[in-house]
Amino acid sequence: MKLDVVLVTNENAGGLLERGIAAIRSGDLTIDLAGVTTVDSAAVALLLAWQRAAAGQGKRLTFLGIPPGLASLADLYGVGGLLQLGNAAA
Repeated sequence: MKLDVVLVTNENAGGLLERGIAAIRSGDLTIDLAGVTTVDSAAVALLLAWQRAAAGQGKRLTFLGIPPGLASLADLYGVGGLLQLGNAAA
């Protein structure tokens, strides 16, 4: 699934969560965030929720095009390794 938004914040995270879960259920296990430029802490929670949804189906999710701000927040919160963002940066 390629996100078609530039902002991932608390204001739109709920809708994005549902879109991502639907994509995961349909077998799309790659989420491309290359177009995202602005994030807040809700973006980290969103990636974790998508990862949990995939794991609940016994699948592994891949994130592509991680914006630097999101990688920094994930590292700040100590979940960068858990999300396996090291090689996913844009």
